[in-house]
Amino acid sequence: MGFKQHYQLMAGYNQRMNNQVYAAAAKLDENILTRDSGAFFGSILGTLNHIMVADLVWLGRYASLSDRYQSLLELSQFSRPKALSEILYADFNALSEKRRQLDSLIIRWLTDEVAEEDYALNLHYSSMAGAKSIRNFGELLAHFFNHQTHHRGQASTLLSQAGQDIGVTDFVIDIPDLASSN
Repeated sequence: MGFKQHYQLMAGYNQRMNNQVYAAAAKLDENILTRDSGAFFGSILGTLNHIMVADLVWLGRYASLSDRYQSLLELSQFSRPKALSEILYADFNALSEKRRQLDSLIIRWLTDEVAEEDYALNLHYSSMAGAKSIRNFGELLAHFFNHQTHHRGQASTLLSQAGQDIGVTDFVIDIPDLASSN
């Protein structure tokens, strides 16, 4: 399996997990969604906003890597983050709709625009604090998906504490079972 196929699989997992997390969160009232539970970003809503913020920041950086990345022009339809703890969407329904749009964009971008050879490219970017870096795009994409998983795990814990089960979270169910195709 090459990088392209692997990251398409990760994007599908990301979308499935976000759908499950958001479906569970949608069952809660606003007081529970916004209650500070001592997590890194306070509440369920704060945690979900942080994932969105980080995704938008990284996708904005990736957009500079190739003129082929036309779907990333759609990032202009999203709020532009200024801080990692920013609440871009205080309304859960608005956040949920933007999450669905962003997950579809990520899948389309990885499927239709990112070429296998792009994963070997180096990305020149600046952190939100202004520190300049040059890192491998393929490795940065691994960070992108790992970061989502890390904070979704926190959201999962907060949802569980609020009485919501988000369902199966294992990536293995997204990996094609070669035994069943024989």
